[in-house]
Amino acid sequence: MVFSSLTFLCIFLPAVLLLYNISRSTTYRNVVITVSSLVFYAWGDPTFLLLLIAASFVNYVLAMIMDRYYGLWQSKMILAIAVVLDAALLGVFKYTAFFMGSLNSALGLSLSIPGMALPLGISFYTFQIISYMADVYRGEARAQRSYLKFLTFISMFPKITSGPIARYPQLERSLSKRQVRPVDFADGAKRFILGLGKKVMLADCAGEAASLLLGTASHATTGSAWLGIIFYTFQLYFDFSGYSDMAIGIGKMLGFNLPENFNYPYISRSVTDFWRRWHISLSSFFRDYVYIPLGGNRRLQIRNIMVVWLLTGLWHGASWNFVIWGLYYGVLLMIEKTFFKWWSKIPVLSNITTLFVVVIGWTIFYFTDLSQLGTFFGYLFGQGCQLFDLTTVSTLCSNAWLLAACILVSTPLPKMVFEYITSLRYAGTAIECVVLAAVFIGCIALLTGATSTPFLYVQF
Repeated sequence: MVFSSLTFLCIFLPAVLLLYNISRSTTYRNVVITVSSLVFYAWGDPTFLLLLIAASFVNYVLAMIMDRYYGLWQSKMILAIAVVLDAALLGVFKYTAFFMGSLNSALGLSLSIPGMALPLGISFYTFQIISYMADVYRGEARAQRSYLKFLTFISMFPKITSGPIARYPQLERSLSKRQVRPVDFADGAKRFILGLGKKVMLADCAGEAASLLLGTASHATTGSAWLGIIFYTFQLYFDFSGYSDMAIGIGKMLGFNLPENFNYPYISRSVTDFWRRWHISLSSFFRDYVYIPLGGNRRLQIRNIMVVWLLTGLWHGASWNFVIWGLYYGVLLMIEKTFFKWWSKIPVLSNITTLFVVVIGWTIFYFTDLSQLGTFFGYLFGQGCQLFDLTTVSTLCSNAWLLAACILVSTPLPKMVFEYITSLRYAGTAIECVVLAAVFIGCIALLTGATSTPFLYVQF
């Protein structure tokens, strides 16, 4: 089940909100969230539901034992066991086929490659569990004594499949006591609707244009290659940021404040700035639990950067293009921090160059086949193809409105204008309601009869 499906919008979410608000008891509400989250998780394929429950239970027990031995050598040993178990769980399901295939190719072997499906959301909930164990070890949080509350934290349906990667201290108090004020519920509903609009009206439409242009990569032109990857650039942003907005909105409607995940990354003035704005919860995870413990800026900074970005690439997918993509950003950040700290101080030019390297990065991200990636890079720079053709021109003309809308909504300007208009004393509230109703009805209309498109980051 995905947020942008009629089943979720018209049945699941209304039913959860109705049941949730029958009682103000926090225990009752935690039960409602947990049961509905498990139903949500198991909706498409219940196969891995027991894996989620088992992983959460094992870490729940280990955290309590570790908390008991806080400050002693036993706590470090338990943390190491937990991290190894959690990393092994992720590694077995996500990377076994990749590493065995790579061994076969490199050594000429014929090892049997298991065809294991990837459990839904495993990359996200594994990192949440690891961060929880690390926070308990550091003394930044006490181990949760209630398994219901811990399972609520891990399985919460707004964030289980694609984040944000919430940390336990951020939600600890809300798990024990929370209230949903009418203003919070209204803010959450507004955030959810605007996120739905990003997904359905912008991301899905941009995805159709990108698929049309990139799907003909075997006979592409330079124009279609650039236009296609630009549409994919916007599709990825509005798809993932739209999901994050919807997750944060649902969280608010349930009384939780999930962390922000995006802050207009396409207006960044440096690669460093971009990664402070894109998938913020993942960047902060690697910063706090990998980069700083390795030594951060104080010791072996270049090594630390490359390790973090190798892991970042692998986290996104078990394919060599993701490894290359991670190392690409590692090298860029290393060069930027060493030679080009001053570049971000140049307005406009720094924005353009940053966006250019980001688009190149999404090209590496898109093509899992390295031979196709190499051919496509040739098309981008005019090698072995025409400059443009009729398909490129017609696609650009028919989607000019979409391109303009994507560019505009990628900046803070629409939000600033919307907030100004809705702050007007008399007409503001009415205008806000009309706009939100129009977005929601428009999304329902687009979804009616259409094939539901999953969020891109679900596969990671």
